[in-house]
Amino acid sequence: MPTIKSMDDLKRIREEAQRVKELRNQTGKTQIIVGMGTVGIAAGARETLKAILTYIEEHQLPDIILRQTGNMGLEGKDPVVQVILPSGEKTTYGKVTPAAAVRIMEEHIVRGHVVPDYVIEA
Repeated sequence: MPTIKSMDDLKRIREEAQRVKELRNQTGKTQIIVGMGTVGIAAGARETLKAILTYIEEHQLPDIILRQTGNMGLEGKDPVVQVILPSGEKTTYGKVTPAAAVRIMEEHIVRGHVVPDYVIEA
């Protein structure tokens, strides 16, 4: 964290935090959140995240926000991926391998059909 030496420094830090918050809360975009806690990483979350990012880039999908978070608290279900549609509808997927991630991207994100094989029921 930067050192705050003046009110101007504090204002700059506050403005930057507000910009980051606004980016996270953009409406009209689908959010994809990948659990990147230590258990998730050990289960292959990095590869899953990379598969999603590659799919987004290759298919030039502009209205997607890809985020990472820590442990999602779903023991034994890692890697976990959550899809939040612009309507607010949330779907949580578990045991998402890179191949499963591509399938979720194709079926849920592009075609709008939830992939029941990987859904974690709440």
